[in-house]
Amino acid sequence: MLDIIITKKNGEKRIALINGGKLVEFYSEEKIDTRNEGNIFVGVVKDILDGMESAFVDIGTEKNSFIHLKDLLPKEDETKKADVKKASAKNIRDLVKVNDKILVQVKKDSNELKGARISRHVSLPSKYIVFMPNTEIITVSQKITNENEQQRLIKLVKENITAGNGAVIRTSAEGKEQEIIDDIKRQEKLWGKICDDFSKVKSNDPKLIYKSQDIVQKMLIDLTDKKIAKVISNNEKELDKVKEFIKGVKEFEKIKLELKPLADIEQVYNFESEIEKIEKRKIWLKCGGFITIDKTEALTAIDVNTGKCTEGKNLEDIIFKVNEQATLEIAKQIRLRDIGGIIIIDYIDMLRDGDKEKIEKVLKEALKEDRSKTQVEGFTKLDLMELTRKHICSHKN
Repeated sequence: MLDIIITKKNGEKRIALINGGKLVEFYSEEKIDTRNEGNIFVGVVKDILDGMESAFVDIGTEKNSFIHLKDLLPKEDETKKADVKKASAKNIRDLVKVNDKILVQVKKDSNELKGARISRHVSLPSKYIVFMPNTEIITVSQKITNENEQQRLIKLVKENITAGNGAVIRTSAEGKEQEIIDDIKRQEKLWGKICDDFSKVKSNDPKLIYKSQDIVQKMLIDLTDKKIAKVISNNEKELDKVKEFIKGVKEFEKIKLELKPLADIEQVYNFESEIEKIEKRKIWLKCGGFITIDKTEALTAIDVNTGKCTEGKNLEDIIFKVNEQATLEIAKQIRLRDIGGIIIIDYIDMLRDGDKEKIEKVLKEALKEDRSKTQVEGFTKLDLMELTRKHICSHKN
């Protein structure tokens, strides 16, 4: 059973996801509600960069946002090389001009150095699908492995979605039918309202016209099948927002909402030691080894070290034990810290046949618990493990 904890103290909002008494996700930010990823804006084109096939767009934030040519063109299946060539042949000035108003969605939030990355390719996530207007791409989550079920779901969506729209069918859709149809109708209605609001904008000023789900709402949608038991908070307004969001939704009927004093919450859910680990570069393992986590602008590098570990029949046993424990801790920390982008793991060199394959399998299994999309690429020629992960909360840069 899962519990969601929302606390407010001294202007800081904390959100924790607890699984069996253990902290598995944690978000802390004084201005957590200022994130823009997923929000849809009326943007105003301010400048066009011909050499970069890009444009700067004002969406009303401190820094102008950035849009590339491929995010202005109709969304195509990226696996088809012909489409890529077609996209590169276009001129950005054929698509937008300075002072044009365009409907855009934030795909990646701004940070200290860059403005937000935006796109005309809108995606509206819901319980069973991610609705994608203005494209006919319909695909299914890779986590649904049964080919018959994949085909059934694709057929179901094609028969019920309006022509010219597409969708990504989520893992939670497996075995469902009417629920998916209802989901499609809700998302098409939402998209219709967004388009209507955009058509009514007369001024040439940027404007927010759709605010995406907040972190708690995303948790509720993503984890319904995992049986969320309670949402607990010391703040009545936060609980009221959850109550309004889950009202009338069958899947949320059994979730309990509890208002408790902060002291009582901290006494029952004592995870401060785990929170402290999130801020540390070095994390010790039970076996005596340790990992270090270093974030750069380009990627996150994780190094595995034997440290004080000496338990094992031989050196290869010791190395495998440290690497195995490190793998489980790395999967845990990636989720806790919401690490996104490229992740490189430098394991202790494994020379024994089969050990690298076992470690890769352990990593893939451990990452299955992560509700964010991860892709394990495997060991490179330099024996570095490479994987990618999508941020859940993009304000963490």
